[in-house]
Amino acid sequence: MHYVTVKGILSAKNGMNLYRGCQHGCIYCDSRSLCYNMSHDFEDIEVKENSLKLLENALRKKKKPCMIGTGSMSDPYMPLESSLRYTRRALELIKKYGCGAALLTKSNRVLEDIDLLKSINDSTKCVVQMTLTTYDDNLCSILEPNVCNTSERFKALKELNEAGISTVVWLCPILPFINDTKENILGILDYCSRAKVKGVICFGMGVTLREGNREYFYNKLDEYFPGMKEQYILRYCDAYMLESPISHELMQIFHSTCEREGIMHDNNAIFRYLNKFETNGSKQISWF
Repeated sequence: MHYVTVKGILSAKNGMNLYRGCQHGCIYCDSRSLCYNMSHDFEDIEVKENSLKLLENALRKKKKPCMIGTGSMSDPYMPLESSLRYTRRALELIKKYGCGAALLTKSNRVLEDIDLLKSINDSTKCVVQMTLTTYDDNLCSILEPNVCNTSERFKALKELNEAGISTVVWLCPILPFINDTKENILGILDYCSRAKVKGVICFGMGVTLREGNREYFYNKLDEYFPGMKEQYILRYCDAYMLESPISHELMQIFHSTCEREGIMHDNNAIFRYLNKFETNGSKQISWF
């Protein structure tokens, strides 16, 4: 871990990353790609030491409240958050200035802040997004070794729902020949239904690889799935998008199951929901 001073924290679309790099060790992570110009080891977490001051300055200047997002490039609830508490302090600022929050994580550590998330949601809007990749906890421990397994994330989704906090699941990535099965998709969606998630984001049944994360991913295939790397190279060469051979069938299952269970599954509609700022009053009105 090391500290840096940065010039800005909020993107044009009001997204932020308080950290850079990640401790979760997901074997497929796109954020390892060289195109992001990271000058340090991915596991050597960069902590943006002035990020909270920058965030407060940015929120103070907002002409009207909005949704603030975090988690797109670095998980806000990796292990070091439990001691540094940058995410919690950012949430306190979001609450102070009357904004809403949309978090993306793989970790049930988000429950450490459920009191604050509920407080934000009571006055404006808070949405917790959680990535689910595989229904199989044993496989999860290989693909995402340093974070809680899927069944623990399911429990967290249920607890968030019981606290009145809306949840959205990211169903990705789907790795060809590894978790691209009907049983896996139905298992994840069963979790989503039972946890009463509002929506599921799915960009397709596949994974993206590019320079940097491709090499790391292939090394992990050699370690855990001997012979699989050669199968990938034979089928996909250096393609960016690696689509499951049964992608069409799995997408049909995905959409039909979500439709039957009353779960939002249109990506654009879900993103509009995530980006729409609402107060408690407007949320109540929208029910009628």
